[in-house]
Amino acid sequence: MSNETRVPSRVFQPAREEAASANTNSGTPQTEHPAYRLAFQDMDFLLREDLRPVRFQLELLKPQLVLDEANIASTFVFYGSARIPEPEKARAMLEAAEGDEARKIAERLVEKSKYYDVARELARKVSVFPRDEAGKRHFVVCSGGGPSIMEAANRGAADVGQESIALNIVLPHEQAPNPYVTPALSMQFHYFALRKMHFLLHARALAAFPGGFGTFDELFELLTLIQTGKIKPIPVLLYGRQFWDRVVNFEALVEEGVIAARDLKLFHYCETAEDGWEVVQKFWQDREQDMIRTTKAEA
Repeated sequence: MSNETRVPSRVFQPAREEAASANTNSGTPQTEHPAYRLAFQDMDFLLREDLRPVRFQLELLKPQLVLDEANIASTFVFYGSARIPEPEKARAMLEAAEGDEARKIAERLVEKSKYYDVARELARKVSVFPRDEAGKRHFVVCSGGGPSIMEAANRGAADVGQESIALNIVLPHEQAPNPYVTPALSMQFHYFALRKMHFLLHARALAAFPGGFGTFDELFELLTLIQTGKIKPIPVLLYGRQFWDRVVNFEALVEEGVIAARDLKLFHYCETAEDGWEVVQKFWQDREQDMIRTTKAEA
């Protein structure tokens, strides 16, 4: 007979078992009333206005646990329009366009459709980055999970047999995740603020392709966070200088005195997947060398 003392790891019943037990009630007026439900099983309770802080907390926690359990340490985030189709579909839109204005817009979309292929190729390149010594995954492709540029990013990862993340958002009109997203890494958000936070918590590089209000919102929040020192700099790639120069006059902001000239160095203009990946690699190689020099100087 062994004299070894074994101490159980837990003495409380797991919540899953407790929940199952709670659902086998006796069918009395008391047990069937909503007040008797376990709080974490009571959807009417969880969706009350008073519970918004709890819902914030849950929406912050769940994606973090999903990424941790998938051994994902860092991401490469892709921002861009949901309205820029791949080249073949863009040409079809142009052929179907009726009226001068519709044709002009379709022509511009055809011009920008090349960035679908660029985003796809960039995603292929970053997705094969090796794991670190601890087995953690880096530069995992992360998009908003929608169509167009977002689809291209997830598709590029799938092309090389790698997983990718989608952070989708509940909208009045349905926006289902594109078919290239890894199902186990496809997450849905109610709160835009928490979705944007999760885009940046693990981001170690970000590519912003031509886009509209959503892309501007996400991009300028990141630039503000870096500018104000709330987060450390990461490589920010702006794809399509012709587009960005036309829709945002960054130099005018400097001339007006509302940003500093050095703020123009927070981002890099790119056109090809090779350009962008080279910028990202050099950024982190230079950062590593700076850390080595700092460590030696302090020794």
